[in-house]
Amino acid sequence: MIGLDTNVLVRFLVRDDEGQFERARRLLRRETSRGEPVLISLLVLLETEWVLRSRYRLAKAEILGAFSALLDSVELNFEDEASLEQALFLWRDSAAQFADCLIGARHWALECRATASFDAKALRLPGFIGA
Repeated sequence: MIGLDTNVLVRFLVRDDEGQFERARRLLRRETSRGEPVLISLLVLLETEWVLRSRYRLAKAEILGAFSALLDSVELNFEDEASLEQALFLWRDSAAQFADCLIGARHWALECRATASFDAKALRLPGFIGA
């Protein structure tokens, strides 16, 4: 198994450097043709969302679409896919940041009673309480 770094995933998604896009695409194709899993960790997804939003100025709907397409890919594996799906579901209709949705979903998966926060938008998410 190999894990992707954020820069490989971002190049694959935004295709702003054709050479690096092709290298990322070939890597994915090579690994999957060998039957080797390609892992995308929660940390990479968290950083990818930040890069797509802050550097590339992608709208939330565009990022949601990109992440949903990644989840639909049979070639990719995700760390804690259930938490990721829950986070995307929460984020879709929330004013909270993706990071807060992912933190809350991960805490729920870890059987936390709640997630304590000072963030007013995060406090509107299920499972969040004021600190």
